[in-house]
This record gives sequence, C-alpha cells and structure tokens, in this order.
Amino acid sequence: MKENNNLLKLMDYAGSFKYFTIGSIVLSAVSACLALMPFVYIWKIIDEVLSVMPDYSKATNIEEYGMTAVKYAINAMCVYFCALACSHIGGFRTVANIRKSCVAKVMRLPLGHIETEGSGKIRKIIIDSTASMDNYLEHIVPDRTVAVATPIAMIALLMYFDWKIGLLCLATIIGGFLIMGAFMVGPRLKKDMEAYNIALENMTKEAVEYVRGIPVVKTFGQSVFSFKKLKKAIDDYAKFTISYTQQFRVPMTSFTIVINASFAILIAVALYHNVTVADHELLTNIMFYIIFTPIIAVTLNKLMYSSEAGMIVSTAFSRIDSVLDVAETKETETPQMPKDNSVEFQNVSFQYNGATKKAVDGISINITAGSQIAFVGPSGGGKTTLASLVSRFWDVTEGKILIGGVDVRNIPQAKLSEIVSFVFQDSKLLKTSIMDNVRIAKPNASDQEIMKVLERAQCADIIAKLPNGVNTVIGSKGTYLSGGEQQRIAIARTMLRNSPILILDEATAFADPENEEKVLKAFNEISKGKTVIKIAHRLSTVVDCDQIYVLKDGKIIENGKHQQLVSQNGAYSKMFRDYQKSVEWKIEN
Repeated sequence: MKENNNLLKLMDYAGSFKYFTIGSIVLSAVSACLALMPFVYIWKIIDEVLSVMPDYSKATNIEEYGMTAVKYAINAMCVYFCALACSHIGGFRTVANIRKSCVAKVMRLPLGHIETEGSGKIRKIIIDSTASMDNYLEHIVPDRTVAVATPIAMIALLMYFDWKIGLLCLATIIGGFLIMGAFMVGPRLKKDMEAYNIALENMTKEAVEYVRGIPVVKTFGQSVFSFKKLKKAIDDYAKFTISYTQQFRVPMTSFTIVINASFAILIAVALYHNVTVADHELLTNIMFYIIFTPIIAVTLNKLMYSSEAGMIVSTAFSRIDSVLDVAETKETETPQMPKDNSVEFQNVSFQYNGATKKAVDGISINITAGSQIAFVGPSGGGKTTLASLVSRFWDVTEGKILIGGVDVRNIPQAKLSEIVSFVFQDSKLLKTSIMDNVRIAKPNASDQEIMKVLERAQCADIIAKLPNGVNTVIGSKGTYLSGGEQQRIAIARTMLRNSPILILDEATAFADPENEEKVLKAFNEISKGKTVIKIAHRLSTVVDCDQIYVLKDGKIIENGKHQQLVSQNGAYSKMFRDYQKSVEWKIEN
C-alpha cells in the first residue's frame, strides 16, 4: 500500500508524463513474460532429445526451437529497453517538476527560515531526495514490475509441467515472502532506515563543521577536544550500522537458504522416484525445473531490494515535505505603498518557534526618514532579529513595523525587497564575473552604471589587480577575494539597487584594517540620503549615528547619541571603554 502511495504521489507531479511511467510498467510486465518463454523451448529441446535417444538424427526440431528461444529472448530485451526508455523520460520530467515545485516554494518561504536552516541544507534535501525518486522511477519501478510479474508467470509454468513438483517449488517462493515480510520490509525497516539517515546526517554535519573549524582548531591547539563531537558521531554511526547488520544475519541467511531450496527439493524428488533415462517425462520435467528455478532466487532478491528502495523514497518524500510544508510568507490582499522612508517599531515582540523566551520583547522605536541609527549590545541581545523583521525575514509575533506609515505586511513582497536592502557580515558572491555579481541587483543595468557603482564602492583597486578586470570570474584559476574585498563588491551591488532603506549587519566584521577604511568610505557613499540601520560590535562605526539603541535580552536598556550614552556611564559606556582597550591592545616585544 505504501509503495502504491509513493507511486501515486509521484504521478501527481508527473502531469502528462505519467503515461510514460505507466507505459514503462506495462512494457516491463510484457518483457517479464517474454523472458520466460525461452525456458519453455529449452524444455522442448530436452524433451525431444530424450524422446529420440539414442538416434539423435530424429531430433529435427531442435534448430527451430533454439531459434524461437533466441527470438523470445531478443524480444524480451527490446521490450525491456523500451520500458527503460519510457521510465527515464517519465522519471526525468517528474523529478524536474518536483524540483521546480520545491524551488518555487523556497522563493515564497520567509528569508529567516532559509537563513536558519541554511541554504546548503535545503539544497541537499531537494537534490538528494529527488535523486532517490529519480532512481526509483527510472530503475526500481521497471525492476519491481518485472519482479512482481515474473512470479505470476512462473507459477503458471510451474503448474503446467508437473503440478506436484510445481507446488514444492512454490513453497520456496511462499517461504521467501514470509521471511521478507516478517523481517525485511514494513514499519520496522522504515524506522531503521530513518535512524540510519539521521546517523549519517549527523556524521556528515559534524565532519563539515570540523573541516570548517580547522583554522581555529590549529590556532588554539584544541585538536583533541574539537575532535570529540566528530568521533562521537562516527562511533554512533558505526555502532548503529554494525547493530543493524547483525540483526539481519539470521533473517538474511534464512531467506537465502529458502529461496535456493528448490535445488534440494528437486534432488530429493529425483532420488525418491529413482529417476532414470527410462522415466522420460519425469526426467524432462525435473531437468526443466533445475534450469528454471534459479529465477526464483533472482526474482525474490529483486523484490527485497526494491522494497528497500520504496522505504528510501518514503523517507525522501518526508524530507521534501519538510520543505513544502513550511508556512509561506503571506502576500497581502490589500497592497499599500509607503509615503516615505521612515521606519517605526510599535511594541514589537518576536519569539522563534520552539524557543522558551522572546528574542525581541516590546520594542518601540521611531526612525525618521533619512536618519542613521544603530543597534549595539551583547551577542544574542536581539539586534539582528529586530533588523530582520523590517524585511519580513519573519513576521512579528506582536505589534507592528511600519515603513512610511504602512504595515510591512501590507507592502507587496517584491516592493518591500526594493525598499529595504541588507548588507550582511558574510556577503556571498557567486562563481561568476564581478560584473555579473553586481548586475544581479539590477539585471537591466548598463556596463557604465555598474562601473560607476564599483568606483563609488571603492572597488577600483580590486578590479585593477584582477587578470580580466570586471570580467574576472570569482573562484576561477585561483582568483579569490578577501572578506573585505567581497564586502565592497556586495556594497556595489546594493548601491546599484539604490534602496531607500539600508540595513548594515556587522558589515565590517571580516574586514582587515586596510579594507575596513575603504569599506567605511563605501558605506558613506551608499548611505547618502538613505534611512540606515546599523548593527555593530565595532563601536567606532556608530559614533556618528543620530541615535544608538543598546539591546540586551531582546529589550532596549539604553538609547541616545554617542556622547550622551558615554556620559551616562552605563552599559554603552562600558562597552565603548572595552572596545577602545581591545583596539589599543598589542603584543609587547
């Protein structure tokens, strides 16, 4: 039933291409029946040879029977080839449709969800899960059809020649099915497969984290301690796989013995009847079954492995559903346009799913159009969360955020993305040219526009050192940029977009002193005439802001201008003194 549900769900995505999959199933069944016919003609050859012994010259039909057997075998292969062609066409198109649905869904998801889950994880879910479905449609469905159709046709042949021997051989099929159903398919295997995937995913995750952290690990000499999590993940995976393998030793051994037991049965029958050449009919039938029964083992093995593939597809669907079932960012039914670039937080609160406390709690701020404000404070205080709510990375739990007097939830998403731009601390560049990386912000921009914003963003020195200037592909032939250089390219991209509201999230975090100076100059260019919200730990970047808000535990504990806050000798004053000490700190010779 579960197998059928998987196929039906896939057919929902296939559209008109489902007929290729249906055609593949029909052709595979026909191929399975044709593939058994050569055994019938082999039996006829044996029967004729035994019937004319010792005068073999009377065996006049052997060539005809042999050619007919070959024709059936070739026809079976040709039909199965057509079945595979149909399954591949249907599989390609179905998986393409699933991936399109997933990508379309991702485009409608809250940006905060994508940031929290990670684009790499979402991409892995979509690619890996659909790859399993692709393999299922292209190979497993035809193979499973053959594996199901073959026993049905086999039973007819087993009963046709000698129903008594046929029943004995059929017992091995029934025994194999019983063992398979009890131990190797069903809810238990599904649970084990899910546990296996979790163990594998944890090991992969820890391996990636360990590799990423190698520079820090080597710097602080913490290799043994940092290896503990990865080693534990590997040990857990090894422990599970060994236990999982061991629990199948007896069932798998029993299954293999039972499905191959037909040989022992046939030998027992021959010994019981003391079969000789004189027992022409019985000897012919026994020889037929000796040749024919190996198909039982092959067929049941195919069924077993295709059942496991069905479990993998079920798991793949659950992973795809984890993306498709996420609540989308709701598009307003009553779109409104803001009157200016002011931003107002009205008693805003927000709590992440599963969190025990609010990340932002009762924030009220009025940011006038064209002003520059800053959010500072300890890590985890809610700075980035509060700024992200402006762009609807998430929707507020309580309160409102207004842009130009309009609730951001009533501004169309496309328009909101034009109004608000982010510059993150780890801005990403695509593996394409500098020109194309900037042009992403405005696809119809001319080369002259792009060159102008690159100059304003202090990128002239970057372009000058690259082998092909603005046409240099990032990441090609060893061409890489530092964190600060990437940040300036990202600023040029944002500058080209020319959004009236800018959010700068720790935008100088990865810049060295030389790059920081140029990044700050680029910020001055990009901020002219804009409403700017800065999030910073480097307090030197916020001293000129019109208003500074100190956040801790999701609440504003202080606000004012730089000098005013320093003179209060409160939390900000302490932060600024600590920052100055860190800047002045140096290693003495």
